[in-house]
Amino acid sequence: MWSIIREAFDKTLLVAKAYGILHITNSYLCTVALAYGPSMIPTINLTGDLILAERISPRLRKVGVGDIVIVRSPVVPSRVVTKRVVGMEGDRVTYLLDPHNSDEVRSTVVPRGHVWIQGDNIYNSKDSRDFGPVPYALVEAKLLWRVWPPKDFGPMQHIAR
Repeated sequence: MWSIIREAFDKTLLVAKAYGILHITNSYLCTVALAYGPSMIPTINLTGDLILAERISPRLRKVGVGDIVIVRSPVVPSRVVTKRVVGMEGDRVTYLLDPHNSDEVRSTVVPRGHVWIQGDNIYNSKDSRDFGPVPYALVEAKLLWRVWPPKDFGPMQHIAR
């Protein structure tokens, strides 16, 4: 009887350790994310790409212009968005105000502790052009590797702008 209880306890402990390791890995080291939607076309497919993203760079403040990041939405905090970093604190960013209807541009300086993010598809992206600079603390991960679809398997494209 006690051997059955001991064996059940040992297996439960093993499962708890596995979940603990998985939680720490997913929360602090790296995560797998599904990135989809029109805002990052052509870099990310409309129907979605499975992406490996690492969470260490944002904590060490090693995210830079051209990196694709996962950001907690400043408008809808329950959502995360995938965008490209276009400007870091102190950078002057020039952007099209309304790319659909005019060629009017604006310039702004990214304030301290913030980043400027934009989708690669400026015609269909809600980004810093709409809600302004994003606090750096909302940057959750940096995209590293596209896992799916298999034809696009490989490192994520870094574009310095």
